[in-house]
Amino acid sequence: MTFGRVNPQFRLDDQGITGLGNVYYNLIEPALIECALTRNEGTLGKGGTFLVTTGKFTGRSPKDKHVVNTPSVADHIWWENNAAMSPEGFDALYEDMLAHMKGRDYFVQDLVGGADPSYAINVRMVTEMAWHGLFIRHLLRRPDAEDIADFMADFTVINCPSFQADPKRHDCRSETVIAMNFDRKLILIGGTEYAGENKKSVFTLLNYLLPERGVMPMHCSANHAHGNPVDTAVFFGLSGTGKTTLSADPGRTLIGDDEHGWSDRGTFNFEGGCYAKTINLSREAEPEIYATTEKFGTVIENMVFDEDTKDLDFDDDTLTANMRCAYPLHYISNASASALGGHPKNIIMLTCDAFGVLPPIARLSPAQAMYHFLSGFTAKVAGTERGVTEPQPTFSTCFGAPFMPRRPEEYGKLLQDKIAKHGASCWLVNTGWTGGAHGTGSRMPIRATRALLTSALDGTMAAGEFRKDPNFGFDVPVSVPGVADILLDPRRTWDDAASYDRQAAKLVEMFSNNFEQYLPHIDDDVRAAAIG
Repeated sequence: MTFGRVNPQFRLDDQGITGLGNVYYNLIEPALIECALTRNEGTLGKGGTFLVTTGKFTGRSPKDKHVVNTPSVADHIWWENNAAMSPEGFDALYEDMLAHMKGRDYFVQDLVGGADPSYAINVRMVTEMAWHGLFIRHLLRRPDAEDIADFMADFTVINCPSFQADPKRHDCRSETVIAMNFDRKLILIGGTEYAGENKKSVFTLLNYLLPERGVMPMHCSANHAHGNPVDTAVFFGLSGTGKTTLSADPGRTLIGDDEHGWSDRGTFNFEGGCYAKTINLSREAEPEIYATTEKFGTVIENMVFDEDTKDLDFDDDTLTANMRCAYPLHYISNASASALGGHPKNIIMLTCDAFGVLPPIARLSPAQAMYHFLSGFTAKVAGTERGVTEPQPTFSTCFGAPFMPRRPEEYGKLLQDKIAKHGASCWLVNTGWTGGAHGTGSRMPIRATRALLTSALDGTMAAGEFRKDPNFGFDVPVSVPGVADILLDPRRTWDDAASYDRQAAKLVEMFSNNFEQYLPHIDDDVRAAAIG
């Protein structure tokens, strides 16, 4: 049987997906929670939140993501970063997954990726778990109820955690699989309950499609000045670097917290919600995000809680350090209703430096910005990927390599062209360690980071004095109101300056070695800005 609202000409049967049990189309949040509770998928929490655990998978599985190698995409995919799957393997995977689905209940959400209608895509999400439907209903954009009657999907995603792939038969790496077929307009996910795979698959899709239309897809958060979308800032960064936290600034309007496009019309959010890390989240430091953890329908993922009171433990990382909450964008009081902004006036590249070497903020020339964008230096923080238990220094090009199907130089060129055309001030912000490396130093104070960003975004920092960093060549402010001068010079924060020098030399060498791969593909000005 079928339940809910759906285009009568576009049911799963019309897509060749037949023989299922009950199919629930486009249920709203209360109905999804009712179903999830009936199916024992989780627990009702304070304020009507939904508390879930995702089993052994509490983070992304980037090594299990595959792109089907067909002639139409073969010359455009960055194969060094995206594992290939044969068309035959995908066909077998699809056939076996559909056979596995027969007789089981499924939940369908017809949603939109992209706030700008000119570049948006319609996505049908088919999920085995009711709470996955709730999650993706938050994270993508919801069409108006009356528009469902005519909804046709550009792409369909099927997520079946109980299905396990056969590496030999399906041409994949393990029993867990995320398979993208651009020709068949299908994405198949199996063997993992981690909800983040749902949204990241759609982002990867947009990251492939949009460059063909001259749109720069960005793994970034974004905000703009109140009442002034022209004053837009974007924040590039991997999970755990502060994208969500720093963009949710009460003094500015939030456009979105994870993925955006930059077109000739300006900036637009891909999403309809936020997926925030909650480890060490505090009511005092981040009141808006904290408040969502007691609001109806928020999905609370992999957090320890008191069985009697349902109180959340924000400090207990027993299940994972990658504990999260997913909520609709309008739960943030200063969120933009349109999720649109102007051309970025400021571009912030967030890095979590586990070496404790980089300053808390530095001004970048356009060439230096390209260098750091392609380098994508940060530390993977605990839990965001399988097997990561403590900060690991890494270079993730474009600050989002796991979601980039095309070669990084293609995205870099797009960004370079748009900065040249529209102008933007570029900044490198370190939210990692100061006073020593991870294990010795301490995490950068969030209040200092906010003060530095405020000064950068309102233009006062640019008018101040800068020094040139002897190791990395960028400009570092000498003094910023509300921030201790010593914090701006990381060498002074170390007890042993010689130890800092050795650590800095080590990091410079890492930058240099990593960037060799891009030298044949870049302009002379970017090559001249290279470190080491």
